[in-house]
Amino acid sequence: MPTEALEPAARAALGRLIGAPKFELIPLRNVHEQAAFLPPGATVTVTASPAKGIEATVELAEALQGEGFRAVPHLSARMIRDRGHLRELLVRLEAAGIERAFVVGGDADAPGEFRDGLSLLRAMAEAGHVLREIGVPGYPQGHPDIPEERLLQALADKQPFVQYLTTQLCFDARAIATWIAARRAAGMTLPVHLGLPGVAELHKLMLISARIGVADSRRFLTKNTRLVGRLVRPGGYSPNGLLADLGPVMADPAAKIEGLHIYTFNQVETTETWRRRYLAALGSAVPA
Repeated sequence: MPTEALEPAARAALGRLIGAPKFELIPLRNVHEQAAFLPPGATVTVTASPAKGIEATVELAEALQGEGFRAVPHLSARMIRDRGHLRELLVRLEAAGIERAFVVGGDADAPGEFRDGLSLLRAMAEAGHVLREIGVPGYPQGHPDIPEERLLQALADKQPFVQYLTTQLCFDARAIATWIAARRAAGMTLPVHLGLPGVAELHKLMLISARIGVADSRRFLTKNTRLVGRLVRPGGYSPNGLLADLGPVMADPAAKIEGLHIYTFNQVETTETWRRRYLAALGSAVPA
């Protein structure tokens, strides 16, 4: 659907959310080169990879915060050894002026004290952290290793500790809309940040996978098989169609969608070029 065919409310919602998204980065060698293409002062999330370690995530978050961005490190529960290690990380975040974090269970094969995101959130609350905003993931199409019932119960249990949830990578607008409606009907009140795949080229995605490490690249590709499938199609992948389908959901106050999270796969230059063009097509002001 071309942007001019969108209803005014959907156009306004898209412009608002695309105008100030969060950008997700992976702590790899090219990350500082790509960070140069971020809008000044952007909110930037930093993923956690078992191959790189949680320290690489925190170090990059510290650097980005020091460069004037709003850094949001992913705190992976299974990569944090114990409460002492957690306190060290929280002290570092506070010293760097980092006020936000995103808590995930993580993929580490040999977890320490924390087996999942909920146990880490509880420990963070007991430690008396000073973070003012914490997010957690939501799974519109489920999780390959966790039954749906457990996912939903964990999300309900996390609500008292967090301020928002971010939907994980999904290309099915209907699945996203249905999942959000079901959560609202079940009483979930957390604001939603929609996870949006950015503009990614297949060869660069494969390069990122290789750089993460053999074991972790297998996880990466498994999680992103739908994206890989779209990239090999004629013309490649663009998020425009998904956004057009989600526009009415974004405009619905009952959905309570308050943010957009762009999975850049460290392809910030192409993603940011696309974002500015899309805003211009909407007729929205492009941020300086």
